[in-house]
Amino acid sequence: MATIAIAKRSSVRSIRAFFYALILTVLLPAQGREQSIDIYLRDDVYTDYVAFLAGRSPLAVSDFSGKRVRRDVVDMIVAQQALRLGGFEYTFNYRVGKINFRNTRLLEQGKLLISFDTYWRADALILSEAVFVSDAVIRQGEYYAGIYSHPDNTRVQSITSLADMTALTAVSTPRWRSDWRTLQALPLKRMIKEDEWLSQARMVSMQWVDFMLMPLMPQYNNHYQLDNISLKAHPHFVVQIKDSRHFVVSRNHPQGQQAFKALQKGLAKLREQSRIRSAYEQAGFIPDLTQMAVLNSPLERQKSSPE
Repeated sequence: MATIAIAKRSSVRSIRAFFYALILTVLLPAQGREQSIDIYLRDDVYTDYVAFLAGRSPLAVSDFSGKRVRRDVVDMIVAQQALRLGGFEYTFNYRVGKINFRNTRLLEQGKLLISFDTYWRADALILSEAVFVSDAVIRQGEYYAGIYSHPDNTRVQSITSLADMTALTAVSTPRWRSDWRTLQALPLKRMIKEDEWLSQARMVSMQWVDFMLMPLMPQYNNHYQLDNISLKAHPHFVVQIKDSRHFVVSRNHPQGQQAFKALQKGLAKLREQSRIRSAYEQAGFIPDLTQMAVLNSPLERQKSSPE
């Protein structure tokens, strides 16, 4: 009988152990997910981000030179370093797809915590009722865009002065207020409105439109390729966009206020250590102006001249 009783107790313990293990299996992943926040990204940005890190933690990156780095990738890493420096301990779960302006709606709805792709100040302030706007990451006067066309588009690749722009067409969207205003100030033949970035790139690659403005990518020799899209920046000219860029954090996300406070604190530390400008310079995003000319600088001089 004692043997039977011991066997029964052993069986009960085994059943209890099984159910404890089952409960832990169910509960622990849920608890882990509470510390992980979904971030929505364009798929091509995520691909370059993973390739650039090459297994490193984004928090460990101190040298931003190398292959596959681009402005969006630098933004992502700077944001994560700032958040962690400010004490924000959550991790991020990346949701990847053909995402563009849907991110703005998700921020307004509180379904997206932060855009790791910085916003122009002019665009961010329009959303200020729904988002917190960080201190400037790329400051006024630091942003220079490449003039991207199909590599065979000689009309763009051979321009030598601002006057040559009168024969050209460009594509952008009024939703990017700073880009749109910059292009409007150029003496273009025509501007085409297209809200989706990928559609813009396809139109330029197919030479339906002459060019679009995009960040420089010196590690790719300023040659952007995605599937059948091929775009190359003018080898000698850039366009200065007179605005600053900022991270935006949703006011309606449960962790929004906490993340924004941490972000601001971390950005201040990075700025104090000169690590923000250094990151964009190392990536080649802020160009060497001894090697490149600013195409729209005559326009800026005209604006600043007394009448």
